[in-house]
Amino acid sequence: MLTARSQQTAHKVNEVSRLPRLRGRWSLPAVIVILALAAGIVFFTRTGDDPVPVPTRDAVIDVPEGPDSTQTVQIDTTLYLPQRTPAPAVLLPHGFGGSKNSVKTQAEELARDGFVVLAYSARGFGRSTGQIALNSLDYEVRDAQKLLDWLATRDEVQKDAPGDPRIGVTGASYGGALALLLAGVDQRVDTLVPVITYNDLSQALLPNSAALAQPQGATPSANAFSDNGVFKRSWAGIFFSAGMTNADTASPAGEAPEPGQIDDNAQVSTPTQAPQEAGQQGQNRQPARPTDACGRFRPEVCAAYTEVATTGKASAQTLELLRKSSPVEVADKITKPTMLVQGEQDTLFGLDQADATARQISEAGGQVKVVWYAGGHDGGSPGTQLRKQISDWLSFHLTGKGTDPGTGFEYAVQGAFRTNGTPSLRTVIAPSYPGLSGGAQTERRDLKLSGRPQLVVNPAGGNPAAVSSLPGLGSALSRSSSISSRLSVDLPGQAAVFTSDALDSQMLLTGASSVRLRVANAPNQQSPEAVLFVKLYDVSAEGVRTLPGSAVAPIRVALPADGNPTDVSVTLPGAVRPVESEHRLAVVVSTTDQAFQNATAPAAYQVSLAADTISVPVVPGTNVTEGAPVGALWGIGISLAVLALAGVIAMFRRRLAHDEDPSLASVPLVISSLTKSYPGGLTAVKDLSFRVEHGQVLGLLGPNGAGKTTTLRMLMGLIHPTEGHIRVFGHKVVPGAPVLARIGSFVEGSGFLPHLSGAANLKLYWAATGRPLSEAHLDEALEIAGLGDAVHRRVRTYSQGMRQRLAIAQAMLGLPDLLVLDEPTNGLDPPQIHQMREVLRRYAAAGRTVLVSSHLLAEVEQTCSHVVVMHKGKLVAAGEVGEVAAGGGEATFKVDQPTLAAKVLGDIEGVRDVHVEEDAVHASMNGVPRATALSALVAAGIAVDQAGPRRRLEDAFLELVGGE
Repeated sequence: MLTARSQQTAHKVNEVSRLPRLRGRWSLPAVIVILALAAGIVFFTRTGDDPVPVPTRDAVIDVPEGPDSTQTVQIDTTLYLPQRTPAPAVLLPHGFGGSKNSVKTQAEELARDGFVVLAYSARGFGRSTGQIALNSLDYEVRDAQKLLDWLATRDEVQKDAPGDPRIGVTGASYGGALALLLAGVDQRVDTLVPVITYNDLSQALLPNSAALAQPQGATPSANAFSDNGVFKRSWAGIFFSAGMTNADTASPAGEAPEPGQIDDNAQVSTPTQAPQEAGQQGQNRQPARPTDACGRFRPEVCAAYTEVATTGKASAQTLELLRKSSPVEVADKITKPTMLVQGEQDTLFGLDQADATARQISEAGGQVKVVWYAGGHDGGSPGTQLRKQISDWLSFHLTGKGTDPGTGFEYAVQGAFRTNGTPSLRTVIAPSYPGLSGGAQTERRDLKLSGRPQLVVNPAGGNPAAVSSLPGLGSALSRSSSISSRLSVDLPGQAAVFTSDALDSQMLLTGASSVRLRVANAPNQQSPEAVLFVKLYDVSAEGVRTLPGSAVAPIRVALPADGNPTDVSVTLPGAVRPVESEHRLAVVVSTTDQAFQNATAPAAYQVSLAADTISVPVVPGTNVTEGAPVGALWGIGISLAVLALAGVIAMFRRRLAHDEDPSLASVPLVISSLTKSYPGGLTAVKDLSFRVEHGQVLGLLGPNGAGKTTTLRMLMGLIHPTEGHIRVFGHKVVPGAPVLARIGSFVEGSGFLPHLSGAANLKLYWAATGRPLSEAHLDEALEIAGLGDAVHRRVRTYSQGMRQRLAIAQAMLGLPDLLVLDEPTNGLDPPQIHQMREVLRRYAAAGRTVLVSSHLLAEVEQTCSHVVVMHKGKLVAAGEVGEVAAGGGEATFKVDQPTLAAKVLGDIEGVRDVHVEEDAVHASMNGVPRATALSALVAAGIAVDQAGPRRRLEDAFLELVGGE
């Protein structure tokens, strides 16, 4: 679609991407633009100085083995020093399965930002000794307190008081939980930034996303659903395996994508071991090695995992152990400024875990900021922008420098398009965190669900099982939209599906949706409980399903022995997902999932909707752009300044070259001595001149190669004429001329966004003009298109004829004064061609002007009032259709004696080519007046009923172009 009103912003790709030929002299603006781009390239491709090396000090610190033990455990540490000391300190624990080496990159960054950073390997990991107790308050948390004691002895560390270092704590996953637990028991912690971590390990590893609602008339049950959740066996197995070895496996593979990032996700480098300080304790001590099936775990941790892994359920003792190793135990005592960072792609620790922590700290009076980013255990660790944001938070709350980050809420929105393998991203900021299920800043949309009651079967052994995610591989798969969007597989007979109507506009799902289900045993079944997995899909108009975050809500529902159904409210996993218009939401309830411990007994259940709606949260906010490097900003700024200067110069050049003829201000189109030549001696248009008035429908005719399309392209300002000029309403046409806004055009085929509907394409096109939608006359354009309900379908489903009609409607948006159409009837069927003929006539009758280029001579003759005939780039005829048709000089006489009339006409001097067709005689008059022929016929006694020119445009056209 080439249009004047958008100032040629919608040029075809092959036009805008083709470099201009370097011939003749270059314009000054062009030279400035090229120099600016060259300067920008040089600026952006300069190799900057290498990062300043960060001094380090290694130390092994002895800590008590346990609360009542006289033995010690050695903690392997590295101290990273900034350029200036004393400075605030940051304690940096690592993720589960890692060591101090896992966090070297972030430690160096924080040191360069002015912090003293202490990274260390937790007990049981790396070169530290001891056994893993899962962040126990009696073990790992006490170890961290001893590290704070040690930092308080260092001269490099700023102190608030003797024994009290100015300290912040940040860490991811296992390290993030340590930060929360330490802040809950040690008031020396001044601020903290936990990343992708858990609130309650018992809920994270054995989730149950149901809250009971008793069926009407049923007897209340003391245990309507079990307190025991559904075991997340895949992630738990990975967890346990990581504690068996000495390998660094703490961090998600690579970094999550960030706004503005254009290269592939980088891997976090693994550093080499730094040399130890001479004389430090435990210099040659080796870490503990596995000696039995428990590996490096404490016996009680090993026993708890063995119990759950073999039975699928946790005893009260196991649940208590997991809970006591969780921040939920102390979060109500945390009052220091806290920035919670949680991943939107995380099937291990979902958004619900950070949500619970945020609520508990807020209720305790703490200052909380919540950030959801496009990563997690399945999507990558925080990238450079987010790590800088974490550093800025620590800097403000430890030094008072910088801008107050406040307590707002930020979340990343990942779009459908990918550039260089990286998905498009934007960040949305809300004034405050509303909570996962909604708050003051949350809107909730209730979408109607439909679907009959459905029978679902749990196979014996829970196998085969549905697939929702592949723990540990999600990060790699998330880089391929074609794979990740089709990763989830629900098996036939095991899943019930309930769908919403198609959305009429985009909806940005932000948080945890909720739905009410009704579950009962199938007839002749007596299962005491049902283990089900509930998912929320985004389903495109083509049926492609996407499971946001690959997340699943497992539920364990107790079923009454009397066979009555149980109603349960299900809170679906938190997610951020822009659901596009024409998409649907689908709630799928499955009996199996390979990531969880499935029920092993064969069973069948009846699943239906207890309420026919799903409640979806939407958190409005402000889109922001963030994270651009300072150097790049300077380069962009310089380039933009130079480009702006070039634009100003070009604007003045256009004004100086401005040419307007007031006497032609009311004339839609005047073409004067127009010529277009190309290198090699080819002349497409030569000395072309004609004029078009108000109310005319002008047909531009000519065989292939006559120069019609070249003429239209010059009219649209897309190419420059070699000689001559074109005036529209008195203004000379040049590229970018304001008068082009008065032209609507359809030249050289349509160009629409295939993933949008026809109506959406028209609205988006009109929005690009900057004019109000009320001026688009959209209803009239859609009526012209005649697409019916298909106008709401995606354009990729359109036939060629439908695209043609939509393109014509787009050209008519805003009812332009001059409408230019190139072959408008291509792809239209006869009724549509007839409709188009009437539309163009009415359009011109309203005082506007239409210019139509066509090969269909019969249509031009029926539609157009005037015609211009071109041949080999030249004008060969112009005028009213009737005059041009009669220009061949042929006349028709309807008579009672055709044979005699033909003899009489043939005897008149100058008359040629006389032939009879039924009761009519046709003759080429060759300049002989028709009155002379009439007199001769009457004198011969022949009755003449009609006499006039033979109006056949085809004959005149063929005569004008020599039969070609």
